[in-house]
Amino acid sequence: MANSAQARKRARQNVKQRQHNASLRSMVRTYIKKVVNAIATGEYASATAAYKQAVPVIDRVADKGIIHKNKAARHKSRLNAHIKALAK
Repeated sequence: MANSAQARKRARQNVKQRQHNASLRSMVRTYIKKVVNAIATGEYASATAAYKQAVPVIDRVADKGIIHKNKAARHKSRLNAHIKALAK
C-alpha cells in the first residue's frame, strides 16, 4: 500500500490511466474484428471500407504507445493481404 501522499496520488492516476488504455485497446480490437468479419463475408467493398476506418485508429493507438508500432504494422499488413486476396 502507498504510504506517502505522492505515492497515493500516483496509484490513483495509474488506475485511471490503466482503464483508459484498456478502453483504447478494446476499441482497436473492435475495429480489427469489423474488418475480419467483413473479410469473412467475402464482400470486397465492405472489407475495404472497414479497413480504411481501422487504419487511423490503429495508427493513433500505436503512436500513443498503447500497442507496439510493429504490432500495429503487422495487423495492418495482414488485414490488407486478406483484402487483396478477396479482390482476386
